[in-house]
Amino acid sequence: MPFSMPPRFPIPSHVGIIMDGNGRWARKRNQLRTQGHLEGLKTAKRIVQAASDLGIACLSLYVFSTENWRRSAGEVGFIMTLVKQYLAAELEFFRKNRIRIRHAGDSEGLPPDIAEEIRRVCRDTEDFEGLQVILALNYGGRDEILRSIKRLLAAGVVQEDLTEAVFRGYLDNPDIPDPDLIIRTGGDFRISNFFLWEGAYSEYLFLDKLWPDFSEEDLRDALVRFAGRERKFGGIPGNPADGIMA
Repeated sequence: MPFSMPPRFPIPSHVGIIMDGNGRWARKRNQLRTQGHLEGLKTAKRIVQAASDLGIACLSLYVFSTENWRRSAGEVGFIMTLVKQYLAAELEFFRKNRIRIRHAGDSEGLPPDIAEEIRRVCRDTEDFEGLQVILALNYGGRDEILRSIKRLLAAGVVQEDLTEAVFRGYLDNPDIPDPDLIIRTGGDFRISNFFLWEGAYSEYLFLDKLWPDFSEEDLRDALVRFAGRERKFGGIPGNPADGIMA
């Protein structure tokens, strides 16, 4: 049965999730960190399905940051293998739900087989009109901005023509709307280099729950909490010309 929201609740167009806590989840159970990543992958699939059922247009998952290469070679290798196996095994799931897979991050810094698998699944799902899942893999917000500047310079954009809209066109996924809501699990209060440009006016929700324990009900609750927030974007509701900025 499709997962749903109460009527009249606004659904954010784009939700980003910083999926934190896999290692601590495993440690609490005296298990290897790799088991935590495996359980985290299972959670990610459930949340992708729930987001699709709820009618969210875009879901960004922070899978692996540019800083995560500092972890042990064994852990990094396990995560990369998980990603590759997931993408290869779930094409029928993507097809059934019309889910489009996209990538954010520096593909040139990934192992060649992982980069090729991402290109393949992005290509095979590019015409699907359902939920768009953006996998932030080898992604860092600072790195994306630097890569965007290099693309902008290579294209010959001059200072006089540079605006926020022009710059946006050189981001990894310029046609994706900025995240309305960014959720971080795991209990930490930081954004860890995630969507520094795109998240400028996102609503943030920090949860103590570790990522493998995050459920469809937790996602639904996050959307209900989002619906209760007042988004000002630096202004005042009603936009009074002579108001005092809050």
